[in-house]
Amino acid sequence: MKDNNKKYDAIIIGGGHNGLVAACYLAKAGKSVILLESNKELGGATTSVKTFPEYDARLSRYSYLVSLLPDQIVADLGINFTTIGRSIASYTPYERAGKNDGLFISSDWDEATANSFRQLTGSDKEGKAWCEFYRDIALLAKRMAPSMLQPLKTAADLKSEMGLPEVWRNLMEVPIGEVIRNQFSDEIVQGVVLTDALIGTFASANHMQANRCFLYHLIGNGNGKWRVPQGGMGALVNELHRIATSWGVEIKLQSKVTTLESGAMGVLVETESGEIYTAKDLLFAAAPQHLAKLRGSAVPESLEGAQMKINMLLSRLPRLKSNIDPKLAFAGTFHVNQSYSQLELAYATALNGEMPELLPLEMYCHTLSDPSILSDALNEKGFHTLTLFGLHTPAKLFDTDPDAAKALAKQRAIASLNQYLLDPIESVLAPCSNGSLAIEVKSPLDLAQEISLPRGNIFHRDLDFPFLEEDGEKSSHQIWGAETDDPHIYLAGAGARRGGGVSGIAGHNAAMALLSKDVK
Repeated sequence: MKDNNKKYDAIIIGGGHNGLVAACYLAKAGKSVILLESNKELGGATTSVKTFPEYDARLSRYSYLVSLLPDQIVADLGINFTTIGRSIASYTPYERAGKNDGLFISSDWDEATANSFRQLTGSDKEGKAWCEFYRDIALLAKRMAPSMLQPLKTAADLKSEMGLPEVWRNLMEVPIGEVIRNQFSDEIVQGVVLTDALIGTFASANHMQANRCFLYHLIGNGNGKWRVPQGGMGALVNELHRIATSWGVEIKLQSKVTTLESGAMGVLVETESGEIYTAKDLLFAAAPQHLAKLRGSAVPESLEGAQMKINMLLSRLPRLKSNIDPKLAFAGTFHVNQSYSQLELAYATALNGEMPELLPLEMYCHTLSDPSILSDALNEKGFHTLTLFGLHTPAKLFDTDPDAAKALAKQRAIASLNQYLLDPIESVLAPCSNGSLAIEVKSPLDLAQEISLPRGNIFHRDLDFPFLEEDGEKSSHQIWGAETDDPHIYLAGAGARRGGGVSGIAGHNAAMALLSKDVK
């Protein structure tokens, strides 16, 4: 056991992007900060790795988007990195009357998108409904986004401030499934809308948890636009690391905290190796379930993770049965088995303890937006990455026999994708020297083991709406959404209120909660 002797203003547990954001804000304000990370490298879920060692390709192994990261945090901290958008929002292949086609949607409405809606539905009605629906959401997002970095407001106050009662009702008060069914008539269109309510959670379209998920995806940075960091997620982590150390943050890797004590004078932690650190306050930038275990308190219940991720390196993009250029089809989100009825059936099947046969998938090709994650040699040869998310694959499906369940999920994901390909995906996977193909599968259990996501839940716990549920919560001491029942301990990770996604909001708000004590 070794006592550090120095007492810090703040200890931060967890070196993912939220922990680093919190550390930067506190150090910038003149606080002495030490950050403890259990792994041998920073980043948590926001890492870039050479998934297939013999290929010079750095994939964002877990999370991949920075759409939710507010420009204010980038400006406040002087984060110097480039984000890349996309001109194509999505492509959803389908077969009707024996013909293969697809719903093509540009990021900004254009004639190609209008024609694609018309081809699918036979009229302009569905396209018009789409434009109206997302116009209203964009207006709400622009008005609501600034509140994410402010003290929490009550639902009544925020609703009044938004001045959009019908939009508010549709997102906060009525199940999103009901809203989608009322707004749209084609179930492929309905499904494309619904997917934003399901990535990250395990819920039916008729559950309000889906509404919360939908809201967080659509209000990111005031516009919800899809963005990836140039160079992969590691680029963001490296830049935050640079900023934190430039302001004097001490960072200790391979420092898993095993003991946490808190009293009137502050907090004390001890690591697995016996190092002891003390501070006035502690910011916990990991899952609240882990904090509860350290404190010996009741572990909060939540839905388990239900997303499987498959990372692939391709020697070339596969051709599609619809004959669309694959560089267009895979430039945005590529949806498979995601009609409204297919999504609901997959949920019911998984809820019943079975792996969905028609697995709902969505994919993206990072290298079509940002080829810098590949070496020049791989780019010249036409290599690409492909990242696949499988929805409604809850952790419980992998408990009995994890390897067999992963093999089954992989098989069904490949079969689902191959429905729409002229070139089976296996035929374009890069070969490895050991005879295998460049494909990696991560189940919710893998996410739990490798990056400490409780049961693979990428949000750590069930999402809350980003406001207080009326006056009942006003007395709960929730000001920034980071406070706990201990005045010296704050939540700074995805499990904090308004956390979730790669946004840095939880880290910012935990730092503001601590700093606000100085001005009282």
